[in-house]
Amino acid sequence: MNLPGLGDLGKLYGLPARLRELQEELARKTVEGSAGGGLVTVTATATGELSSVKIDPELLRGEDREMIGDLVAAAVNQALTRARELSAAEMQKALGGLIPPGLAGLAGLSGEPKSG
Repeated sequence: MNLPGLGDLGKLYGLPARLRELQEELARKTVEGSAGGGLVTVTATATGELSSVKIDPELLRGEDREMIGDLVAAAVNQALTRARELSAAEMQKALGGLIPPGLAGLAGLSGEPKSG
């Protein structure tokens, strides 16, 4: 919607509804992170929620449990980084430049996973 006399500010009118739609879309999109040459693969949504962790059975036969933890952490970090990147790109695309790229985080639109 374009409100007369407000220029681009008129586009902000429908922003809350569009942001809700976008959050729903992002919750359906997934990204993967992997470590150890694919021995550990993690899937997360673009909103930063982990949806699966797959560990190659061969890795579980070994004795190095610490390495498994390190690989899981690396795969999770990679997946969450990809989720933040996808979320930020989708937000920027959906908002059509209404919010300058560096300010999206200040508005709570960066796609950062919620803590707590």
